[in-house]
Amino acid sequence: MPDLFAYADDLGPLKIIHVHEPTVGLRAVLVIDNVAKGPSIGGVRMAPDVSTEECVRLARAMTLKNAAAGLPHGGGKAVIYGDPKMPKPGKQRLIRALAQALRNEEDYIFAPDMGTDEECMAWVRDEIARVVALPRELGGIPLDEIGATGFGLSHAAEVAARHAGLALSGARVVVQGFGAVGRHTALFLTSKGAKIVGAADSRGAVTNPNGLDVAALVSLKEAGQSVVDYGGGERIASEDIVDIECDVWIPAARPDVIRDDNVDRLHTRIVLEGANIPVTGDAERALHERGVLCVPDFIANAGGVICAAMEYHGATQGAALQSIEEKLRRNTEQVLTQASRDRILPREAAERLALERVRRAMGYRRHGIFSSAPGWV
Repeated sequence: MPDLFAYADDLGPLKIIHVHEPTVGLRAVLVIDNVAKGPSIGGVRMAPDVSTEECVRLARAMTLKNAAAGLPHGGGKAVIYGDPKMPKPGKQRLIRALAQALRNEEDYIFAPDMGTDEECMAWVRDEIARVVALPRELGGIPLDEIGATGFGLSHAAEVAARHAGLALSGARVVVQGFGAVGRHTALFLTSKGAKIVGAADSRGAVTNPNGLDVAALVSLKEAGQSVVDYGGGERIASEDIVDIECDVWIPAARPDVIRDDNVDRLHTRIVLEGANIPVTGDAERALHERGVLCVPDFIANAGGVICAAMEYHGATQGAALQSIEEKLRRNTEQVLTQASRDRILPREAAERLALERVRRAMGYRRHGIFSSAPGWV
């Protein structure tokens, strides 16, 4: 087991909570990283191979993301060990059990993430009230249904393309991870004239240099099939998606998909990080040295949490989408401009932006990071 104190610093994490409920087979972890700006918002991720270390890293990414987006929330994350495709009754038992186990953790607000969705959040709401991204029928703004994260990514892509001297219309795009985030990103980018030349999911990948029919790929996914069932392209292994030459490469699945051992295989002008922590630090530096523009995850994919936070505070869907567009374009512009001016990695510029906001918020509180509850002593 890794030494989790190796990840501790002056920001956090505040709490690491391990949850074990053997009667329903629940094993989960909650990490509340920092709540200086307010109660943490972060998604519940479900996968068989999640870990405490991954949860700690994702919670910090949420602290930076929420701060960079100017939200009155800190960062947290929950992970559940399990197959997200398990039969619904079993999945519902796990989600409800987690909500009950964390019912008193008022510094954490539930949200969807990889392996969970609006229906899962409805189960949480039935147990406790601290949840966002609810189905429309429950008064929520269903961020996966409207594609809030993909909508934000498409705006970040426009800004990044301009900085890279690239026209987004006609640009060749590869989407690694054709799930909720990936498919909406593909739809929004094709509406702006981009061409999707590669797409991957957990079962494989498909490529066509002349472009893939994104609507057909979406239909396949909605029917429970894979992108490899698409008949208009070449089938390749999921991991070989990194070899497809393109202008914009979008990782929208798991952490650390671009690493030291495969970064040299990537041939693109822009990496737009749709997933959280999808590129290791060493790989980002290697790409930067090659002149590849990397838009950091907590800048590029903040559309979902912006939408979730605005729902939590009573905003409309229209107001949420307008805010996503404004914040994503402004933050991407600010980060890439500073990175170019100071000759630093975009991630360094993004971290300066976010950390300055977090530390300023910590300075206003006599108890630092330790609680967001008024009157706490």
